[in-house]
Amino acid sequence: MSIKQTLETVKTVSKSPAALAMGGVAMAFLLSDAAYAGGGGTDVAFDTVWETLREWTTGTLGKIVAGAMILVGIIAGIARQSLMAFAVGIAGGMGLNYSPDIIDAIMTATLEKAPTMTPAVIQFSNGLGG
Repeated sequence: MSIKQTLETVKTVSKSPAALAMGGVAMAFLLSDAAYAGGGGTDVAFDTVWETLREWTTGTLGKIVAGAMILVGIIAGIARQSLMAFAVGIAGGMGLNYSPDIIDAIMTATLEKAPTMTPAVIQFSNGLGG
């Protein structure tokens, strides 16, 4: 491929929206700092937002929304003559109520027993001892 053909290819690709998007993503990766899940540290900027969402979902508002989900599920179940919509309504209400606890458990998960399990994992992974 000659230099002229290469330059023409570069011009064609540079006009592509997909190439521009990929270039933007690459630049974002190159210019961003490392991020760690659940590693908010001492930055409390979003703590109030999380507490507000937690209070909404597990408090009175959450109970009202969960009740509305169940009520809509009952109505949809009667209309369709199926209990499946009722079950989906109950599952949605339960999911709404328990989602903050699930998110906290996922984001604060630790491997407390990892040092004691390392020899067993090594044994299982390669089949050899020590």
